[in-house]
Amino acid sequence: MSQGFSIELYFDPALENQVLKAWNVLARRQISTQLIEIESRPHITLFSSPFLDPAKLESVVKSFASKQGPLPLSFTSIGSFPNDKNVLFLAPVPTMALLQFQAQLCEAIKKEGIEIGEEFKADSWIPFCAVAQDVPKTRIAEAFCVLRESKLAVSGYAMDIGLVEFSPVREYFSFELGNTVEA
Repeated sequence: MSQGFSIELYFDPALENQVLKAWNVLARRQISTQLIEIESRPHITLFSSPFLDPAKLESVVKSFASKQGPLPLSFTSIGSFPNDKNVLFLAPVPTMALLQFQAQLCEAIKKEGIEIGEEFKADSWIPFCAVAQDVPKTRIAEAFCVLRESKLAVSGYAMDIGLVEFSPVREYFSFELGNTVEA
């Protein structure tokens, strides 16, 4: 049973591998394996909705991606949200380029008649890359320490954008940023 859909921003291979290292360190310590189990891929969620028609978004995302270039990203901090999902994440520096990228994507989606949820509106969106989900409350402090010791201040580029259904994760399509060649 689908929990929803999301448009995700994917990283260059070196940056993706750095995030996967964090996932694996936490899995080896038996702190969190959920992202691995649901077959996720390191990403920043740009938009999410419980219901949508993937076919309706494919041309919008493809057109949007073709007008963009690789986006520089620098993850400099570790965070958590104050809710019961117990997600730990890497937070990128919220550059104007990243914020505008997400806002422009949501504008393109909105033009298709798709409602943008409050958490994805320009003045509310918080960019993050999850490194652990459903961390037991008794192990959150340990997980933070493990991530800090991993020295995860990593930089790279966002290279692709794709639509997935979750959970487990199933990719519908993805497009390279700046690629105008027909696939």
